[in-house]
Amino acid sequence: MRSWPPCDLPPVSPNIVHSPLRLEDSYSGKTIALTSDEISMYVCGITPYDATHLGHAATYLTFDLINRYLLSAGAKITFSENITDIDDPLFERAIKVGTDWRSLATDQITLFTSDMTELRVLPPHSYRGVVESMDVIIDYVETMKARGLTYTLQGDLYLDLSQCPSFFEDLPLPHEEAIRIFGERGGDPFREGKRQALDPLLWRKSEANEPTWRTSFGDGRPGWHIECVAIALSTLPDVGRSSITIQGGGSDLRFPHHYMTGIQAQALTGKSFSQLYIHCGMIGLDGEKMSKSKGNLVFVSRLLEDGRNPNAIRLALLARHYRDDLMWSNGLLDRAEADLVRLTSALSRTEVAPTGPVVQAMISALANNLDTPSAIQVLMKWCDVTESGGSGGQAGELSRAIDRYLGIAI
Repeated sequence: MRSWPPCDLPPVSPNIVHSPLRLEDSYSGKTIALTSDEISMYVCGITPYDATHLGHAATYLTFDLINRYLLSAGAKITFSENITDIDDPLFERAIKVGTDWRSLATDQITLFTSDMTELRVLPPHSYRGVVESMDVIIDYVETMKARGLTYTLQGDLYLDLSQCPSFFEDLPLPHEEAIRIFGERGGDPFREGKRQALDPLLWRKSEANEPTWRTSFGDGRPGWHIECVAIALSTLPDVGRSSITIQGGGSDLRFPHHYMTGIQAQALTGKSFSQLYIHCGMIGLDGEKMSKSKGNLVFVSRLLEDGRNPNAIRLALLARHYRDDLMWSNGLLDRAEADLVRLTSALSRTEVAPTGPVVQAMISALANNLDTPSAIQVLMKWCDVTESGGSGGQAGELSRAIDRYLGIAI
């Protein structure tokens, strides 16, 4: 599937020093420096049943920063993203609005890619949906079944976690809490006949009025986690001691989705799935997490239709650290727009404060676990000095760096 058009990365001074990018692993809590010249990154994409909201945007901006930094540091990075174009919410939404699920998915994918273009997110090298990946998914499920890692329950195929001892050894939260969250996020821990409450569904049997694929283990469609295993392993180069370098998404994917993805991939490859797991904080509105069920989503496309500057949306979301939750308000966007106007005005002056140290300080902040609040603070302090009559800098040098590293075009 085609993604969206790339945006050019402007050149920066060859004197810039790029420290290894240091990122905090969500499971171990350790900060890990990325020192390899070859990086592979997999980011979980949308389920295309509704428009891109600010929670989506915040996540994809985070991994865009990683992509931009690593590219600028000279690394060879391969980036893959999926589309969950087979899922219950998509089918339910299609029925509700009276359209075919394929048409709904196509429309929402088009809107998503348009939003990513407006927000100047660099596109993935591979952008694949579940439907076009079905042959790989089926092959991987067949492999796990042939290895004796699965069992069948009333036509559904499950991974038997008793055959995956590291699952329980490395479980990132207490067992009872894991069962509760598993049930809240798409799992079926209390289904009668399961061997373990946390056993994930690999393949579900055919249901009326749903898409189905014929396989040796029964007609049906994939479970949730196996799609990301298949797409990641088939589109990204193996990086050695783990299959990929970075697995990322929102913090609501930390468990069960990313943990289950890692276990299933390890069952296939015999080694850890990802060197690093990066998770972004949630975006809320009026004191509550944004969600479809609460009806409090703020859509990127609506903000753009209202005439909001996409660079300001980007700046507003980057003003908080990516791991932190954020309560959104129009006031945050108003402030970002004002900061953007101020920065633009400062950069348009004939004389500006020294810029070389500012560029280096901004880049150093990003290298420190994507410390965007500090990076933005550096820029606003530069505005203070410039507005006070500072001179000796080159506006173009700073403007190009803001574009290249933060993705904000001024």
